[in-house]
Amino acid sequence: MYTLDDYDKKLLRLLQKDNRLTAQALAQMVNLSASAVQRRIAKLRDEKIIEADVAIISPAAAGVGLTCIVDICMQEDGSRTIERFRAEIENCPEVSQCYYVTGTYDLVLIVNTRDMKHYEQFSKKYFMDSSDVQRFYTHVVMDRLKMSYGVYI
Repeated sequence: MYTLDDYDKKLLRLLQKDNRLTAQALAQMVNLSASAVQRRIAKLRDEKIIEADVAIISPAAAGVGLTCIVDICMQEDGSRTIERFRAEIENCPEVSQCYYVTGTYDLVLIVNTRDMKHYEQFSKKYFMDSSDVQRFYTHVVMDRLKMSYGVYI
């Protein structure tokens, strides 16, 4: 396993805020040469410490008018039930995140839809008509107070 040093951590903190920073700009910020920064970033990508370089798109610009957090209780415990549900939503564009969790619920999903009518159609297909879902609770997001994809380093 790759061990992060202080330079790696500084680079990762900076890249999480803006991954368009040039190697030259990063080099000045962390006090390394641009070529050393490029080598380190390449290594961080190779080691899958940097998992992806993505563009975060405005939900409104993408036509998303409704975001819901959905808590799901499955009919029965077991990996086969979770795997069936995972396969069901794997390519579902409305689900941006899905977590298998401990506690009262089995899964927590972040679901983005155009509007309430779209969410109603989605929930019928994936929750109400699913023999694996026992019950689900929907929390409609009123406002995003904090949104971050960063990881504490």
